[in-house]
Amino acid sequence: MKFHEVRFPASLSFGSLGGPERHTDIVTLANGFEERNTPWAHSRRRYDAGLAMRSLDDIETVIAFFEARQGQIHGFRWKDWTDFKTSRAAEIPAYDDLEIARGDDVTTVFPLIKTYRSGEITYQRPIVKPVLGTVRIGLGDVEQQDGIHYEVDTSAGVVTFAHPPNDGIMITAGFEFDVPVRFDTDRIQTSVASFQAGEVPSIPVVEIRV
Repeated sequence: MKFHEVRFPASLSFGSLGGPERHTDIVTLANGFEERNTPWAHSRRRYDAGLAMRSLDDIETVIAFFEARQGQIHGFRWKDWTDFKTSRAAEIPAYDDLEIARGDDVTTVFPLIKTYRSGEITYQRPIVKPVLGTVRIGLGDVEQQDGIHYEVDTSAGVVTFAHPPNDGIMITAGFEFDVPVRFDTDRIQTSVASFQAGEVPSIPVVEIRV
């Protein structure tokens, strides 16, 4: 399977339904207590890009995008409008949004992550598809310069420094990101509601590991 570094049209994913999914195995014991376990270290996201009363031009765009991906064969980028950056919804990502690692005088390559926090509990989500031109990196309290101090691989979600960060120094980052997905169907059903508008009832999309 190949991954196409192209984003599903963001204007058409706006308003879609979806979000994170977990897989939990639950066993109820004879005494009524439960044992809960999961084989997944990370959540998986699902979306429905079904379009209601869109223009015929929009439907043509969706069909062309579907055909170019050969249905479920090739993955692509997806903008999750409810969760696509490290900053708050109304803010622009900053270089000190979150800590991604600590320097050790040896390592030069660091993966991007996003940290979710609820009380004292945190979850670190790997981010493998940052958006080109949005990644900002800091060492300590100093913002670094892209192309001089570091480089970003937007196809893998890793930052490579020109020199290993000093031992113990905090490495921070801020960025926008996409979700790697594929279509979860091999067919799209469309209908024409009028001479200028139509409907696509359902287009299921699921996150993939890359």
